[in-house]
Amino acid sequence: MMEIAGKTKFKRVLIKLTGEFLSKEGEKGINFHEVDKVAQGILEIKQRTGSQMAIVVGGGNLMRGRDIADSDVDRAVADYIGSLGTVMNGLALEESLNRLSGDSRKAVLLTALPISAVAEPFYRKRALKHLDSDKIVVLGGGTGNPFFTTDSAAALRAAELKCEVILKGSTIDGIYTADPKKDPTARKYKYLTYQTALEKKLEVMDNNAFAICQRENIPILVFQAEDLGSILSGEKVGTMVSNRPDEFFE
Repeated sequence: MMEIAGKTKFKRVLIKLTGEFLSKEGEKGINFHEVDKVAQGILEIKQRTGSQMAIVVGGGNLMRGRDIADSDVDRAVADYIGSLGTVMNGLALEESLNRLSGDSRKAVLLTALPISAVAEPFYRKRALKHLDSDKIVVLGGGTGNPFFTTDSAAALRAAELKCEVILKGSTIDGIYTADPKKDPTARKYKYLTYQTALEKKLEVMDNNAFAICQRENIPILVFQAEDLGSILSGEKVGTMVSNRPDEFFE
């Protein structure tokens, strides 16, 4: 089992990037200044660590299908609208990565929903070839199907592309026994088993995604989004969900 310690680094990672990082806090839409900040950070980390990167982009800054679950809108249609939002985010991120790097093919957008005018369709062999060519692979369109979240897409693509870990950025710095904002006695996990996460109903990822990770033994590292560079440099940051016995930070 891999460690987040010392100089340990990952060769290939799947980054789950929530759409909220591409907008101003509390706002909807795409803020291209924020997109550039995210892209610049990714490029700096890529240069420093050399890790191969696949990035699944969410659509929370635009719309999630579940956002209108209580309306009369057909759920499948709502999910497709949300999936198209992730393609928009992916296109913005791809453009920013290529523009800021000065390399028009540094990043490539692949989508589960075929939209040939703006992106390549996702094929596993093609994605693997891009990764082996050291390109940053941006993945939009979720799984390409309604009723599945981008968490599920992240788990599915991590398994398909043989990624060593899913890196899931959060608004807090790991997983706690309780909400640390409400309970000052909450303890932060350093390592957490899949089983404990299930039994204690700790919301790591949705059930479909979590089942894939558990079955395929793909570790999930939950961390504060701003700490991505520290993670890929091997620092002990965040909470690792895997088969390793539960352990708390002292």
